Amino acid sequence: MTKDERSRQLVIIGLKKLAYRPIQEVSLDEVAAEAGISRALLFHYFPTKAAYYEAVVHAAGRRVVHTVQPDADATGLEALRQVITRYIARIARRREIYIALVRGNLSDFGGAEAADTWRGRVTDFVLDALADDGVNASPVAIRGWLAYVEDLALSWTSGEVDGERPGREELVDHCEAALDALLAVNRTTPLPWGENPTA
Repeated sequence: MTKDERSRQLVIIGLKKLAYRPIQEVSLDEVAAEAGISRALLFHYFPTKAAYYEAVVHAAGRRVVHTVQPDADATGLEALRQVITRYIARIARRREIYIALVRGNLSDFGGAEAADTWRGRVTDFVLDALADDGVNASPVAIRGWLAYVEDLALSWTSGEVDGERPGREELVDHCEAALDALLAVNRTTPLPWGENPTA
């Protein structure tokens, strides 16, 4: 393998292990053994344990972006619905990893930076979808709405939602309606300092 190929292999092994345990509990001895190399050789590709963990955390963030991105030919409401549906599905499928990344103690391994990066990219997907329909939204408003979607999806996957648990389509409908309501308020209500970011 080339150096890049081996590095990717080692990161992929780390991602698989991250599905079952916190990054700090991923053993480099196990990673090296699974790759068929020595622990010493692993440090040829990643100079420190922290550097390896950081590479895995950032790769996890890139996977979020990749799996949430709408289809290249999707625009407007179709693209928006794809982003919402895929974001909720991503959280549902990898809930424990997601919580570890956004709420866990990963600051030493770039967790906060990775989360900020993917949230920024998902915000861009939403802004682009809205722009396709002629809607000029505030990135700050979309980031706030995205935080709401994230929290709702985490509650939904844990069964903490009050009353009967809604289906995924119903949840997507709700998130879409919440965004529409937010945009309607922003269109009609100026900010306290007199600037309307969607004007």
